[in-house]
Amino acid sequence: MQQIINYCCLLVLVTLIWLPNSVCGQTETKPDTLSLFVSGTNGYKSYRIPAIVTTTKGTLLAFCEGRKNNAADAGDIDLLLKRSTDGGRTWSQQQVIWNDSTNTCGNPCPVVDETTGTICLLSTHNLGDDKEGDIIKKLSRSTRTVWITRSNDDGLTWSEPEDITATTKKKEWGWYATGPGIGIQIKQGPHKGRLVIPCDFSYDDSTTIPAAGHASMGSHSIYSDDHGTTWKLGGSITPKMNECQVIEVADGNGTLLMNMRSYFQRNCRAQALSYDGGITWTAPVDVPALVEPVCQASIFRYAWPNKKTKSIMLFLNPASAKRMNMTVRASYDEGQTWPVIRTLYTGPSAYSCMTLLPNGTINCLYEAGNKNPYETIIFQKLIAKELLNK
Repeated sequence: MQQIINYCCLLVLVTLIWLPNSVCGQTETKPDTLSLFVSGTNGYKSYRIPAIVTTTKGTLLAFCEGRKNNAADAGDIDLLLKRSTDGGRTWSQQQVIWNDSTNTCGNPCPVVDETTGTICLLSTHNLGDDKEGDIIKKLSRSTRTVWITRSNDDGLTWSEPEDITATTKKKEWGWYATGPGIGIQIKQGPHKGRLVIPCDFSYDDSTTIPAAGHASMGSHSIYSDDHGTTWKLGGSITPKMNECQVIEVADGNGTLLMNMRSYFQRNCRAQALSYDGGITWTAPVDVPALVEPVCQASIFRYAWPNKKTKSIMLFLNPASAKRMNMTVRASYDEGQTWPVIRTLYTGPSAYSCMTLLPNGTINCLYEAGNKNPYETIIFQKLIAKELLNK
């Protein structure tokens, strides 16, 4: 009973919190919120790793991991989905996309092909009793593999998962994660139409992990030029990079910006650029304005620059030295500065993702809780006019 009370209190708290702590000083607003996945319900001890996309038909698809026995990154983990065809007001029953017995099916990272309407869901797999540390140290029975499943009917049904490890992972790598979050489709330049998925990997061949952090971690990209039929390995970004999200810069050339979780122990994000569609990347540099506790984050383009609209990028993460204070920021200069800041939830919070509805509503999906960040996955709608002071 106490657990139910705690969840109810969390929902009320998240619904009421909207702290305008940037430059505009607007009046308090109560955004639409919903506890979409609640730990301890529907047969899963916890729900982690949120991802959300909008299909070409305007349907919202919210993905996550359903962790059967514990909150760890290994064990019996399924890939789950809920759909909304009314802008997030109501949601379908929970759907299991991939359940491989007691093994780990994780890291959902969807991308929508706007030409064909196909939703490609990239993910990873490992034996349930192979722990992340052992996979990194090359002491596990098997390793981490890369998979794809597709939907051609707006997320209603999904193809059998297909192993694409051979073309997307180097043999010397150990750990591997797609996203977490979403991929993109390049809209401008010579690689227009290319699907790009941000990923990370471990490449330490020793049996020890450096005490100061994962010196042997890196970020990288994989891509498809045939609407998701086949996938190739792009370039990598090292050292000490990890979970990442990619966004296209509005320069007309299709330049990509990779925003990354950093292990340089400086409590800020890092980023790198690609001028060839993700095949090669520049060296990582710090982004001091984007404070982080060493955690996953979300970056998303709200608007492309044109005669009526300026460029707008959005960034969402727990803006703190600890996993708390879920905060959204906006940039009008391709990520050089982030003048708009709004706190969505001050309590414990962690992974997140964003998508946009055709009417301009910003949709956030993030982990939050009272005692720890992994009690619920919250869906929250933000009104652009209020956030961006438009």
